[in-house]
Amino acid sequence: MSAFRVILAKDLRVELRTLQAVPAMALFALTTFVIFRFGLDRDRLEGSLAAGVLLVTVLFAAILAVNRLFVAEREEGGFDAIRLAPVDPASLFAAKAVALVAYLAVFQAVALPAFAFFFLDDWAGVVPVAGVLVLVNVGLAAVGVLVSAIGVNSRARELIVPLLLLPLIVPVMIAAAGAAESLLAASGPEYGGVGKWIAMLALYDAVFLAIGYAVYDFLVED
Repeated sequence: MSAFRVILAKDLRVELRTLQAVPAMALFALTTFVIFRFGLDRDRLEGSLAAGVLLVTVLFAAILAVNRLFVAEREEGGFDAIRLAPVDPASLFAAKAVALVAYLAVFQAVALPAFAFFFLDDWAGVVPVAGVLVLVNVGLAAVGVLVSAIGVNSRARELIVPLLLLPLIVPVMIAAAGAAESLLAASGPEYGGVGKWIAMLALYDAVFLAIGYAVYDFLVED
């Protein structure tokens, strides 16, 4: 736990000092909403279209953070230090996953109200959608840390990370879209059928967190 706390605190301090990931994600989201607003020529969205615009924006903004997740370790020898220190590499996995969830949460605290301002008449669905996004964040973090660790030492990191991440995250996007479609309905949030999508998201998160914990030692060693 001490190694976990040290790594997590280091990542959060670095982000607070440099402001590299979260501001870029927020700017990307705001720009994307403006493009959708004028590209679709609609100032109000609901149902599946609203869910699609929101989740596509969240997904591609998350890729910016995933790409940056292990840059410091690559440039400053962090992986070598982890291998040499008497530290369980799973602590690195857990710290990076929590840091990524924190980045996404802060980003969504800006993006979700902006989305509602641009596209929603009724804000009643914003809070339950935020709950769905919490599970989406955990899934993105579980997969994103694995993918980022694989791609960080490649010269084509910016290409490899999306190519690996996007197919793996498809079940999360399908389940989140199914839940958000009902919650962003034109008549207000509808909760019938949302439970099965929430259960799918929770199952996905649990499976990939377990996989990450099990295989991360091998990723660090390689």
